[in-house]
Amino acid sequence: MTELKKKILIIDDEPDTLAYFSSLLQDNGYDTIESADGEAGLRLIQDELPDLITLDISMPEKSGVRLYTDIKTNENWKHIPVIIITGVSEDFKKFISTRSQIPAPEGYMSKPINPEEFLRTTAELLGRI
Repeated sequence: MTELKKKILIIDDEPDTLAYFSSLLQDNGYDTIESADGEAGLRLIQDELPDLITLDISMPEKSGVRLYTDIKTNENWKHIPVIIITGVSEDFKKFISTRSQIPAPEGYMSKPINPEEFLRTTAELLGRI
């Protein structure tokens, strides 16, 4: 019996970033679903219940910060690991990690990402390493 592929939801408003992350993850054995904004991402989380989420911070409709808070305060979703991938400075990582109401993200990367580090972090969070 073959192992089911892990499903990763990529939420980013940049089409090139969505395509790059999706190709990188698919080439390494993951299924991907994509969203270009936070509102659509929220619906996909509800409908698809992904195994992991990559999340941009600066997006239209619903910001990544608001969406991250929604994920981590929802009983059905708070177990889903989130990798925040953003062009926002390291100061943001310190900020989000000091929020007492919600836990720090399981992963945090600055754009442009290092593909090897991204894949290693993804595998670790999904229990593949």
